[in-house]
Amino acid sequence: MPDITLTINGQSVTAAAGTTIHKAATAAGIEVPTICYHDACTANGLCRMCVVEVEGARLLQASCVAPVAEGMKVQTRTPRVERARRTILEMLHASVDLSEAPVIQAQTADYAADVNRFPEAEGREMPLLDDNPMYIRDYDKCILCWRCVQVCAEDAQYTFALNLEGRGFHTSIATFFDKPMPETTCVFCGQCVGVCPTGALKSRREWLLQEGKTPDEILTQTRSDRRRAKRRTERPGA
Repeated sequence: MPDITLTINGQSVTAAAGTTIHKAATAAGIEVPTICYHDACTANGLCRMCVVEVEGARLLQASCVAPVAEGMKVQTRTPRVERARRTILEMLHASVDLSEAPVIQAQTADYAADVNRFPEAEGREMPLLDDNPMYIRDYDKCILCWRCVQVCAEDAQYTFALNLEGRGFHTSIATFFDKPMPETTCVFCGQCVGVCPTGALKSRREWLLQEGKTPDEILTQTRSDRRRAKRRTERPGA
């Protein structure tokens, strides 16, 4: 199929048919902010941080999933787009601990988002899960970007240890039947930790260092945890 020519922020851009607006903009050196998007994951248009304004379209378009079209005219940072992105950031700050999300913190500053705009919002309160010797799960920091679920499934590992649980605001990332991680199909490849943008998944050694443990204490504790995890795997329910 022939290449498609469109205009992004007044700049003429050529892209292959089927290319998303986000990829076309990025290739042309035009930055479009993202949160849930990751090059290693299937784009789902979940967070809407990448919305852009397309001439003739009634709604803002999620650029990570919207394909380019011949003659399309795109604006990536109109007042309407900025207002939408700012509100997304403000809602995230109202419900999730973003203290270890540097990209989102930078976006918050860039869009002058008011982190205290929704003081009455219900924040996430979930227990920290320390059930294996490799990594911890702190879902107070989870923004439900799905990256960990995706790389654990068809996008990379085909292990399917993680899934979505619950509905609406109470949706969360979980294992099947909330089993401890050593009792799931997890192979501890670490890919979920690698794609997490907020510190909700973190290397257990890194977490222990942050908690003030010395390297010797971490080594001793990790060895003990591995022995316990091995026994639990050999004797499910122990």
